[in-house]
Amino acid sequence: MTVTMEAPEFEALVQQALDEVPDELLALVENCVILVEDAPPPDLAGLLGLYDGVPLTERGEFYAGVLPDRILIYRLPILAICDTHEDVVEEVHVTVVHEIAHHFGIDDDRLHELGYD
Repeated sequence: MTVTMEAPEFEALVQQALDEVPDELLALVENCVILVEDAPPPDLAGLLGLYDGVPLTERGEFYAGVLPDRILIYRLPILAICDTHEDVVEEVHVTVVHEIAHHFGIDDDRLHELGYD
């Protein structure tokens, strides 16, 4: 059973998940915007979130004058895999943390080891 949730409520959950990230870590997020979209592009159907940018670990001395990295959180795929409002809250939290971790250069294998699938 898919959960129904309008965009403003979902965006508030994303903000809540960001508020739960320790301030010390959030302060290190550089040149990055976090956006909510309804769905990923068709070639990425089913994706819950996406980090699009240059991780901090790969930025060298010549990293300058670039557009901000983007963290995209996809509302409809997250709602599609959740059965309850509580499931949505948890999945949004996991997805936000997962994508922020990519910004810090943490790959999917390490995230899996840490329990963020």
